[in-house]
Amino acid sequence: MFAVIKTGGKQYKVAKGDVLIIERLDTEAGEAVVFDQVLMLGDGDDITVGSPVVEGAQVRAELLETRKGAKILVFKKKRRKNYRRTHGHRQYETVVRVTDILAKGAKPAAKKSRGQACRETGR
Repeated sequence: MFAVIKTGGKQYKVAKGDVLIIERLDTEAGEAVVFDQVLMLGDGDDITVGSPVVEGAQVRAELLETRKGAKILVFKKKRRKNYRRTHGHRQYETVVRVTDILAKGAKPAAKKSRGQACRETGR
């Protein structure tokens, strides 16, 4: 299953378990984030397109970290005038991991306890 979400003025195609780098969100690391602007949902051949959003659909994610991105250099020059200026900028970005994609009326999957997960995997 996949979804197309809108956040920070951009659109992202996501699936469960994807790690995204998006515009900065004001949330602490480890907290849950809910994206409710879901533009499209798809599951194999079954595709739902919103107008403009799919009603009741959500994408849930876990915020991993907030950091500064790569430095962008802005260089200005006027030839034969001995004019050169360099300016740098680093944009804040947030790293999130998609945990659930919920269609209209769907309930989030219950988290497994550590003991239950170990019994299922045999570890």
